[in-house]
Order: sequence, then structure tokens, then C-alpha cells
Amino acid sequence: MKFQCLYEGTATQGNPALLNEIYTELYITESGIGEISNEHEVRQIETQSRRAATEDTAIKCNDIFRALPGQDKPIRIVLTKGVAGIGKTVSVQKFILDWAEGKENQDVQLIFPLPFRELNLMKDKTLSLSDLLHVFFPETKETEMFRGEYKVLFIFDGLDECRLSLDFQSDVRLCDVSESASVDVLLMNLIVGNLLPSALIWITSRPAAADLVPSQCVHRVTEVRGFSDPQKEEYFRKRISDQSLADRIISHLKSSRSLYIMCHIPVFCWISAAVMEKMLSEAESGEIPKTLTQMYTHFLILQTNIKHQKDYEKNVTDKDMILKLGKVAFQQLVKGNVIFYEEDLRECGIDVTEASVYSGLCTQIFREEFGLYQGKVFCFVHLSIQEHLAALYVHLSCTNHNRNVFEPITKQSLLSKFKDRFQLSSSEHVSLTEMHQKAVDEALQSKNGHLDLFLRFLLGLSVESHQILLQQIMTLKRSSSDSNEKTAEYIKKKIRTIDSPEKSICLFHCLNELGDDSLMQEIHNYLKTGEIRETKLSSSQWSALVYVLLTLELKMDVFHLMQFVGEHNTADAVLKMLLPVVKESRLVHLYDCGLTDEGCAAVSSALRSNPSNLRHLDLSLNTLEDSGVNLLSAALKDSDSKLEILRLNDCGVTYEGCAALASALRSNTSHLRHLNLSGNKLGDSGVGLLSDGLKDPNCKLDILWLSYCGVTDESCANLAVALRSSHSNVRELDLSENKLRDRGVELFSAGLAYPQCKLEILRMSDCGVTFEGCASLASALRSNPSHLRELNLSWNKLRDADVKLLSDLKNDPQNELKILLF
Repeated sequence: MKFQCLYEGTATQGNPALLNEIYTELYITESGIGEISNEHEVRQIETQSRRAATEDTAIKCNDIFRALPGQDKPIRIVLTKGVAGIGKTVSVQKFILDWAEGKENQDVQLIFPLPFRELNLMKDKTLSLSDLLHVFFPETKETEMFRGEYKVLFIFDGLDECRLSLDFQSDVRLCDVSESASVDVLLMNLIVGNLLPSALIWITSRPAAADLVPSQCVHRVTEVRGFSDPQKEEYFRKRISDQSLADRIISHLKSSRSLYIMCHIPVFCWISAAVMEKMLSEAESGEIPKTLTQMYTHFLILQTNIKHQKDYEKNVTDKDMILKLGKVAFQQLVKGNVIFYEEDLRECGIDVTEASVYSGLCTQIFREEFGLYQGKVFCFVHLSIQEHLAALYVHLSCTNHNRNVFEPITKQSLLSKFKDRFQLSSSEHVSLTEMHQKAVDEALQSKNGHLDLFLRFLLGLSVESHQILLQQIMTLKRSSSDSNEKTAEYIKKKIRTIDSPEKSICLFHCLNELGDDSLMQEIHNYLKTGEIRETKLSSSQWSALVYVLLTLELKMDVFHLMQFVGEHNTADAVLKMLLPVVKESRLVHLYDCGLTDEGCAAVSSALRSNPSNLRHLDLSLNTLEDSGVNLLSAALKDSDSKLEILRLNDCGVTYEGCAALASALRSNTSHLRHLNLSGNKLGDSGVGLLSDGLKDPNCKLDILWLSYCGVTDESCANLAVALRSSHSNVRELDLSENKLRDRGVELFSAGLAYPQCKLEILRMSDCGVTFEGCASLASALRSNPSHLRELNLSWNKLRDADVKLLSDLKNDPQNELKILLF
């Protein structure tokens, strides 16, 4: 009964809906252990929106403890990460509901959901694991829960909300469920496997807190990625009964990239639906929201109006209520808290007895929960709502109350006393521009960007159209456009001086909220006229170019470096400027543009970035030599690199570069499937090293091009041994324009004849093959007829009889050979 209903926006009020009726499947993927991003969560959503869904291993919510094909190790602890509001808790709810209804995971006898927000209330208690469960689940007191035949699952939801001291370096070891200790010690021993080592454990967390649990304790990491594009539309069509109206809402959201990207988050879909359903279905005045600040301001107004329609006690005005909520939002945002308790509210000047009033006045913004333990827990419906209200509080403190909340409290207090003593004129005021500049500085100093979205809201609220909107629910002093212009100039100055592309992107979002697109418009014009290569760009213009390229399309698929390299810049310099674009592109063309080791170092950093979308990299016709290839090979071994196709033809690679690449192929973290080394002086020694790599069980390579690489019959022997290895995955091999001659083909054919050889496409064009080589190939294909589909022997000295010998194989229905080129 507890888990069958879903409350959008509030846990204790409103109209609950049956979860099974409105549930929209979420996109969940398997993720690498230890892959933690420090970016702001909105930035993570923007990055993920450009990742193709087909690249990742999708996992259904009910299957998270089931091994995938090829995985033989049991899964005991699963960590599920995802940004705020992305659907982690709903996934937990759906998992439990399906289990309770007998649909899934029936091998589990008992499930204990223990949200961290409620466990926090027990942080000062000392008790045993059995006692802890009896507190939350009194009905278990008479049950022998931990007998051997019971399979038990513990679900710890919201690790990011944990206020317990989880010290995994502690020497305190508990093995008995009746032994008492502090709650944090109980949890630590349960997770590491001292307590109930056979129990399953599921932990959910926002990404920033996911590393609180040591990676060696976790057997699988999954990531809730929210709604895919089709799932977004499915949600709105389920949520809004008028399908014509749903179509209009979907169409408008698609027209604004920043809004459509945010729709990956289910809570934002709910916010958008609530706002736009009202605005588009009624004769509402005003502009349909196009920016995040507009959407959230409309949402605040909508919720305040809902309050007026209900019979709540009016013991606090809208303005005071919003200011108090904003103060809670801001002070807790600075501390990094999204869950609040009674002591947190008291610290922010809110009487605990008033908390339920706030919950009633704004039922879908700030809520009060009574959980399993029946303790009071307070939170905003979503982190972005907290950030918007925090920004509104900071703005109103400055414009209405002459306070800059970024100044130290002691300074504010002294200033107030100074004004009282000397009776300063009320015309003395805090500068909005100075407050904005201080906010920009604070956001830029944040290592994880946790103030980025707050800053966008803060600057957006100073725009005249937003202030007109807010007049509907409060009286506020209007800020001047002059102060916004000064703020915009300050931001542009910062863009010229900072060297972080990610922070520059945040600042361009801020300029967009202020309505200043001058820098972006210049770049749009250069791109439109094709003058971008001939123009000498300033540092701020390069940053603007990055922003424009990343916001131009919903997905970055193909990037051509030569479109931006001109007489004013080297390819290495341009590549470093546009590295954020490279990281988020799937196919990157860097061929024949004069890259050096310096450029290789930049590309290597892109391959190592988390997340990196880069799957196909073409570096052909650059003088990289072995030193550059060494840098790339090191990056290929990094767990964050997902590169699958690498083209290095005519790059000056020799034996040393082959050694580095072979080492990368043997790495269990490499994803490389296609390697083109044609036109390099590898020689037999270099190809021998590559052949050793192909035999390694970790090697995933299935396409290898080695045309014009100085290969002789010695290499053919090594390749034959590799191809007949049971670990080799090579399906396509190009040996054209090498001096193989008949002896080399004979040695190679010895490997081709083995049933273990999986080769499907073989190219030996212009290799000096005669009738003896043809005879060896024909014999091998008769011995192993089940794999090779295509054979290219063009530009060799073959006779009609040789052609007929192989053509007969092609016409044999038992043989897979279908394409034969002479």
C-alpha cells in the first residue's frame, strides 16, 4: 500500500496516482565503477543528452541484480547514481511494488527500504541491526528474519542525503545482528559484508556523493539517465489528456534546447507540464517560457495561486513566506544540503511549528514528510526549485532590503550598526552590480560548479520581464538595465581571463539569461559566411565558438578540425581551444591538418574525459610519429576512454609505436575495435608485436588494416598464429601492397585453415601472389569453409587456372566465400 501510489510534487497532499498507471520506463545503463563527475548536475544532463543511447548497456530496473551475458560473478551490492529528480527513488518504488505484487525478483523473501533521510534521525542512537529494523518495521519483532533460508535485500536510498559518518577505514568489526553499535557502524559493516554477507544491498546516490562507498565494495554501478527523447513524449501524453495540447507543449519544448534537455529529468517534465498546460489552455497573457528562469518563475507564481484557491490560514504573507523559504534554500544550498531537519529550520529563523504551514501554503514546492520512523523531514521538491528560490532570496535581499548576502555576516552586522548610529539616509543602497559580480566570483571558485544554475537564475531574475512577472505575487524594487549591462561586461571580462571551458560555458548561459548575445551573434555570423577560418579570434570569441557549437544542435555527431584552422592558428592551438567540442563529438576528423605531439596530448585528454562521447577518431596524414602514438595508447588504456575506431594511416609510426598500441590492445579497459595503420613503416617486428596483442583475451579488435606497412612472409607467420588463437576476434584484415609473395600467403593460409579462425574479409591486393599462393588459399578455404566471405586478390600475377580454382569455391554451396576480386 505504501508503494503503490506516486505523488508528483508532494508526499502527503495533492492527488496521488497509481504508479502502475502513470509510470514511464526510465533509461538505466550500466556504468563503470569509479566514474564520478564533478560537474553541476544540469551540465551533466546537457552532456548526457548528446550521448547516443545505443552506445550503452541498458538495464531494466528489475534486472539490476541479474548478471548480463558474459558476466559470471555474483552481484551483491549495486550502486545506482543519477542527478537530483532523475527518477532514482521512483525506480526503487517500482522495484518494490513489482516484487510485492509477485511480478519480479521472487527469489527475494524480504526487502527493507531504509532511506538515508530517515536513518539520519537515528544518528545518535546505539542499537543492533535487529533493533534498528524493529524500529522501522515493528511487525518484524516476532520474525526470525535472518535464518539461512531467507534471501534479504536492503535498499538505502539517497546516499547524498546521508549525515552519518560512514568511516570505511574503521577497525570496528560487527558480525552478529544482535550486537549493538552506532547506526553508521552498523551500515558500514553491512556494506563491507561483515554483517549478513549474503544479503543484497542497493544504494542510490547523486553522482557527487557516489564515491562515499569504496569502489571495491560495489559489484555493479548503474546510472539512471532519466527520460530518453521518446520517453519524454510518452510522459507528456500520459500526463496530459488533451493530446492536441500535449503536441503543442512538446513542440514548444523542442524549440528551446535548454528546456528540452532538462526534460531528461522527470521532475522538470512535471514542472513544465504544470506551467504550460495552464498557459496554453487558458487565455493567459505573457510570453511562453523559453528560458529556465522564466519556467521556474511561472511555476512559483502558479503554486502561489494554487495556495489562494485553498482554505489555508493566512498567518503569513506570500512575500514573507517566499523570503523565508528562499532563506532556507540559500543557506542550505551553500552548505550542500537538500534535506533539512528541525534544527536546520530553526537555524534559518523558522519556528518548527510553522513548518507544516509552509508545506500547506506551497504544497508542491516545500514539503514535510513522515517516514517509516515518523520523524519530520523537510525538502524542496527538486534541487533546481531550491536553487531558484535561493536566487530569488538573494535578489530580493539586495533590491528590497539593501543586503548583499555574499558579504560576511559580521560585516553586515557592523554596517547595520554604523547606519543606525549615524542615521544614514535610506537612499544608501547595496549595488546590484557588485552583488552580481560577487556571485559570479563565488560560482567560478566552486570546484564542482554547485552554484552554476543558481547563478543563472540570479542573473535571469534581474531582467525586466521577470520582474514584471514577479509583481504578481510580491512588491519589489525594479533593477536598472544599466546594472545588467555592467554585469554582462564583467562576465565577458571573466570569459577572457579564465582558462576553464566548462566555466566559460556556464558564463555564456548567464549571458543568455541576461539577454546579451553579442558574442554569440558574432560567431554565428562567422560560421554562416564561412569566414571563421580567416578570422583571428580573441580568447572570448573562441569561448563563444565552443558555446555556440555545443548549443547549436541537440547532438554533436561529427567534428572537422580543418573547418577552423587558418593562417592565424596552428591545428594544435585550435584543437586545444575546441577541446570541449571534441569531447562531446562522436566522430572527430583531424586528418591532414599538421598536428604534432602537442595535439596528441590534447586528444589524449579528450579520450580520458568523463564522460567522453568520442568513438571514432581519424588522425591520418599527420606527422605524429611514435611519441604521439605513445600518448594516444596511454589514453586508450584509461577506463574512461570509449574509443572504438582509430585511424592512423601515414602517421610515421614504427616499431616503438606498435609496442605502445599492442600494450593498449591487451588492456582490459580498451574498447578499440577498428585500427588502421596503413602506410606506416611497421616492418615485421612491429606487426609481430600487434599479432601478440591480438592473441590476448582482453583484445576486442575485429578490424585491422596494415596495407603498405613493409610486411613480409615473417609477419604472415605471426598473424597466422594470432588468427587461429581462440581469443582472436579479428573479422577483417587488409594486407594489401605488402611483399608477401607466395611464401607469405602459404604461411598465412596455415592459420586460415583452422576452425578457430574467424576471419571474414581478407585483402591481399598487389602482394606478389602467383598460382602457388592461390593453391594455398584454396586448400585452407576447403579445410575451413565456414567464415571467409570476401577475398581480394586484385593486382596479383594470377592465371586463369588460379582464378577458376578459387571461383569453384565461391560456387560451392558449402563454402561461405561470396565476394572474390581479381
